[in-house]
Amino acid sequence: MFVFNYAEGATVLSVWGVWILVFALLFGLNEITRRSKEAGFICFVILPIVLSIVWFTALKDTTYTDWFHLAKVYSSTAGCIGFWCIRHVKGRNKLTGKEWRMSEVKWALCFPPLILAINILEAVARDFQVGLQYAGGGILADDAMYVLGGSWNFMNGIAGILNIIAITGWLGICIRKKTDKDGSRDMIWPDMLWFWIIAYDLWNFAYTYNCLPGHAWYCGFALLLAPTLCAFTVGKGAWLQHRAQTLAIWCMFAQTFPAFIDKGAFAVASTYNPTPLFIFSLLSLLSNIAVIAYMIYKVIKTKRNPYMGELYTDLEKYKEVKALAENCSQVGTQISNSL
Repeated sequence: MFVFNYAEGATVLSVWGVWILVFALLFGLNEITRRSKEAGFICFVILPIVLSIVWFTALKDTTYTDWFHLAKVYSSTAGCIGFWCIRHVKGRNKLTGKEWRMSEVKWALCFPPLILAINILEAVARDFQVGLQYAGGGILADDAMYVLGGSWNFMNGIAGILNIIAITGWLGICIRKKTDKDGSRDMIWPDMLWFWIIAYDLWNFAYTYNCLPGHAWYCGFALLLAPTLCAFTVGKGAWLQHRAQTLAIWCMFAQTFPAFIDKGAFAVASTYNPTPLFIFSLLSLLSNIAVIAYMIYKVIKTKRNPYMGELYTDLEKYKEVKALAENCSQVGTQISNSL
């Protein structure tokens, strides 16, 4: 499945050690930037501006300049900025004197699913592109790496589209209430539950293994596990925020130090074996079909519109996340009328 670069002095222990370090740093930096409003602003507003200047000047000959890598780094950063605004921006109406918060502005709550869908569509387009242009194998146009296109690309592309369709309940997005243990004011999404997250992770890992085979060890394994572990433990309900922040951090690092994952002892390649390529994409497709089937079942049973309100309000995991929220508008639940 993976091949370590033994020729450059890599060992199983050293490569796993670096993987653990990458995972720990992603998890730790996400904790810092989610718990500190100032750290989040510096990391996702100031730092990308500074790095962009560096990428297109001093590092223009080494950084990634293809459409996909640039789209990914800037769209993930845009997501972080948007989520930061939803969590922290507030003001006061000059006419009424009433305070308003971005998290209570209905159109603002459409931003998280939109940026998520855009990120998934970028990857879906890449999967279809590799399947069509590199059937049987070939070097990517930007000379980044060798890819092996096949039926797995199309299965996983379809899985990504299903994953988008299964996004529900964004009008129920709330802000986590401050406590002595957690003052993060995370953007929590009660209707985005574990089964959708697992289906996303399977789809995204299959995508990285299909289209970024030389990076999948880190960006398909460590990068997916960090936000998922956080969402299931200390940062419950805020998976999308964790995902955006860890993805933006990783993309900025990869843009700045591409040699880390492309060359040297810690670069990890794919075996390009069609069997795991097919199996992972099949698992991705089946899991997303299962989520869609469950969503349709819940829609029929509850007669709720999953795009105008929240769908999974009767589930215990939904209630567990919802209990973490500060007093926020219940519009997400109230709008859910019969279809």
